[in-house]
Amino acid sequence: MSRVSTAGVATSTTTAHLLLKRLKEHGIDTVFGVVGREAASILFDEEEGIDFVLTRHEFTAGVAADVLARISGRPAACWATLGPGMTNLATGMATSVLDRSPVIAMAAQSESHDIFPNDTHQCLDLVKIAEPVSKYAVELERPKEIVDLVDSAIANAMSEPVGPSFISLPVDLLGSAEGIDPDASYAPARTPKRPVGATQPGWEEYADEAAALVREASNPVFVVGAAAIRAGAVEPIRLLAERLNIPVITTYIAKGVLPQDHELNYGAVTGYMDGILGFPALETLFGSADVILTLGYDYAEDLRPSMWNRGIEKKTVRVSPTFNPVPRIYAPTVDVVTDVRAFVDHLDAATQEVPAKDRHDITPLRERIKEFLADPESYEDGMRVHQVMDSMNTVMEEAAGSGRGTIVSDIGFFRHYGVLFARADQPFGFLTSAGCSSFGYGIPAAIGAQLARPEEPTFLIAGDGGFHSNSSDLETIARLNLPIVTVVVNNDTNGLIELYQNIGHSRSHDPAIKFGQGNSGKGAVDFVLLAQANGVEAERVSTREGLLAALRKGASLGRPYLIEVPISYDFSSAGFGALKV
Repeated sequence: MSRVSTAGVATSTTTAHLLLKRLKEHGIDTVFGVVGREAASILFDEEEGIDFVLTRHEFTAGVAADVLARISGRPAACWATLGPGMTNLATGMATSVLDRSPVIAMAAQSESHDIFPNDTHQCLDLVKIAEPVSKYAVELERPKEIVDLVDSAIANAMSEPVGPSFISLPVDLLGSAEGIDPDASYAPARTPKRPVGATQPGWEEYADEAAALVREASNPVFVVGAAAIRAGAVEPIRLLAERLNIPVITTYIAKGVLPQDHELNYGAVTGYMDGILGFPALETLFGSADVILTLGYDYAEDLRPSMWNRGIEKKTVRVSPTFNPVPRIYAPTVDVVTDVRAFVDHLDAATQEVPAKDRHDITPLRERIKEFLADPESYEDGMRVHQVMDSMNTVMEEAAGSGRGTIVSDIGFFRHYGVLFARADQPFGFLTSAGCSSFGYGIPAAIGAQLARPEEPTFLIAGDGGFHSNSSDLETIARLNLPIVTVVVNNDTNGLIELYQNIGHSRSHDPAIKFGQGNSGKGAVDFVLLAQANGVEAERVSTREGLLAALRKGASLGRPYLIEVPISYDFSSAGFGALKV
């Protein structure tokens, strides 16, 4: 049996054909990437139903796949060419391994007879590069084995903790039909509906110990991580929290487990929150808690046990589909290794006779946040980030209508304002990279979010440093006509690094953090002109009123829009002095 090309010419079934067919059978319909000379061996449109999204950088491809996979809960794919294409992709893979997304990463390799790493032109040992930032890494040796390799890549990517798998594809083997039986039948592609995790024998006994702690507790608190979302435990957690009147606090990327305005939603936490608010927020949230139940908690999500270890002595329960990787940092009173959904159902059944708890009141913290966000002052040196976030929340709520929509944050000090204040009314309604936190995350994450939720608005906040490190993919947003509203908060400085300089040395070293003013008089980079040069409409605003008007305009256009906002940070709060350098 042979294939017929689009030109009507009979062709043999090659590795490339089988690769694309098997990816499609596993439900993968989008591949992000940059193609090199392996284009002679693979055309992505030869498999109906797979779209290739050309990006300007392989890092963009990796992160876009990461976010599409995170939101959909299904594997997504990215592609790089050999050599430097793979090294660029490696940071995107590092993002998905630390942020826990089931990505299938692929890269071309030199011809199989010419693989001499570090000697052949553009030839590196791709498997060894991938191994530290993946769960599975393999190089194709025989064309007929490609289906098995894809199946293994999917199985590994979808096991907890979920993460990327990698396949290296020598270009001659990619285009080869040698040894391939075009009439061969393969077992059905079996993609797990949910990630598969570990289950500790006798976990129910440990779950009963946890239930006993809840029964005896005066002030229990749920701390929820993204593994709870992946387990399908969001609704059961909400119902259990409501029945027992237990507050829910989340990691960065689990915001939205409870809707923004739910009375039991005590928010996401960051180690910078006391300094940002000038208020003992962590003490208010955790000080009186006597039992902490971490549901799907992951140390990589950057909520440290030291954050909840405030006030009175606490007992802790760790519930996770993986064995504890950091016992010297987090040594729980009870450790339950099982599916989070199964545990929540078990706890619900075991606490049916438990009366609702008298949860601790955080009204002073909520009032401080409300006052802080309502800040009416006009600052001569630029808007404050909390004013920007409040404006974005306002327009997000207006634009989303049903309470849906996504706010994406690039990496920088402003990101911690997003963790605290960004509106999130659904799981992954706020997106950032908690684990890897690479500059330039924002644009590709927004691309992934908009493709995953095409009917919902996507807003991106990015700092000038991180945004310009990957701004070439503005053209990708424009080419795809994705209606992403981008806000670039610009202080011509790497602001978070300036904060740490001030903490460690009581002063800043400007050459390490400050960007030049350029010739425009508007900053080191004129982001309005940059956006327009890439086909994106843009404007610059400097007031809350102007920002609200621009956000509303952007949200109504149905095409990409960028807003540049001059901002400034105030590092005077005593709360910043407690940060660890």
